[in-house]
Amino acid sequence: MELSDKTARQIWADVKANPNRAKFGFGKKAALINIDPQKAYTKVDEFKTAYETDPRQIEYINELSKRFRNLKWPVVFTYVAYMESGEDAGVWGTRTNTPDSLQNIKHGSRRAEFDDRIDIDRQRDVIYCKKMPSVFFETQLQSLLVWHQVDTLIITGGSTSGCVRATVVDSLAHGYRTIVPEECVADKHESYHFANLTDMMLKYADVMNVRDVIAWLDHQ
Repeated sequence: MELSDKTARQIWADVKANPNRAKFGFGKKAALINIDPQKAYTKVDEFKTAYETDPRQIEYINELSKRFRNLKWPVVFTYVAYMESGEDAGVWGTRTNTPDSLQNIKHGSRRAEFDDRIDIDRQRDVIYCKKMPSVFFETQLQSLLVWHQVDTLIITGGSTSGCVRATVVDSLAHGYRTIVPEECVADKHESYHFANLTDMMLKYADVMNVRDVIAWLDHQ
């Protein structure tokens, strides 16, 4: 089969199976970054914007979050929401003709709420409202990571091709070892999902089975 004939899923399987693939590996201390597990993306609503995902994605995110809290390592959740006027949406605010677009996720709306299945400790987990794809962009994330002396980021959420990828690229650029648990990220369609898992694996991050990530945490 020629490369051009393979699906994104098949290409991803080939890359993942390569025993000679170099890895960044884990460092000494990690932070967990859970990107936008909110109802706009995880629940099918009238705009049908829900991610296609592993059915246990949120269960795995909760497992990771619990282990990070037990280690007293940082757990970060992000969500997207904008003013009713859209004044804070930037150039995205010009796309007013698409009802499922980002600038139509308003503060206080159902779409801005975290999925009810997500386990958040509001006494100690860090929550950021972000306006752009990368969690690093105009949030306090970098200061938080420096304070906690973190050298590794474990990134979950969605979408694989959007906010996850943008955060992964920025994570590498800021000098962090970056881990993406495969079952913990999702996108609207498998073609975007697997294509971006492949690209991140080849360039920016280690994409791993979530059970391998959990096993590493259990030995810290």
